[in-house]
Amino acid sequence: QVQLVESGGGLVQAGGSLRLSCAASGLTFSDYHMGWFRQAPGKEREFVAVISWSGASTLYADSVKGRFTISRDNAKNTMYLQMLSLKAEDTAVYYCAAGRSFASGRGLYDYWGQGTQVTVSS
Repeated sequence: QVQLVESGGGLVQAGGSLRLSCAASGLTFSDYHMGWFRQAPGKEREFVAVISWSGASTLYADSVKGRFTISRDNAKNTMYLQMLSLKAEDTAVYYCAAGRSFASGRGLYDYWGQGTQVTVSS
């Protein structure tokens, strides 16, 4: 079955950095666009970034543009999210997702990981 497993979350001070990974199995990774979403306590899950199947195209939420970088390695079936200049408001559970559409809408993704917690202390 399809599995998406996030890793790399943790506790970091404001201004710090983290690199999240999403390891995929059970699907042809290069057939899917891959996205990152996040959900803070009491809030809806929101779009962070998406990368096309080839890695040629990316899209970011305005709130992370210029600070976060999404990338993928199709040979390793893995996607990454490099997060710099972290802010307290970036605190959330971060989820990776796989879908057939290059989109920001969470309803357009077929598979989801279990999430990894990112906590930014101010």
